[in-house]
Amino acid sequence: MSGETNLNRLLASMQPRLQDATYVFATVPDGADLPAGLEAVMTFREAEGVTLILEESEALRAGLAGTFRSRMITLEVHSSLDAVGFLAAITARLAEAGMGVNPVSAFYHDHLFVPEHRAAEAMQVLQRLSQDG
Repeated sequence: MSGETNLNRLLASMQPRLQDATYVFATVPDGADLPAGLEAVMTFREAEGVTLILEESEALRAGLAGTFRSRMITLEVHSSLDAVGFLAAITARLAEAGMGVNPVSAFYHDHLFVPEHRAAEAMQVLQRLSQDG
């Protein structure tokens, strides 16, 4: 299952879905143990430490300081990791609306972390972009 690569099909069929939870970004120093039982949706190791994206409630439970309160929008289309321009088109449209976004590509789908207080607006922008195809 390699996923879709055609930009027009990707945009037309992205089916954005807003997740219910509020997410934050947190970090732990490189080499430090992650808190026991932590349920992060993403971990990424950098030279400075491990970045975590997790539900705000998980960060609070683990005593981690979170930043960038956000909502996750999952793009339901199975995009190929080789797709060209998909996230560029999306982030450009959100930038036109003056909105920052932190995109994450996983094997099957792309996920957008948008400011919590602008999640509904982000959904409207994405739905218009999908209709414009």
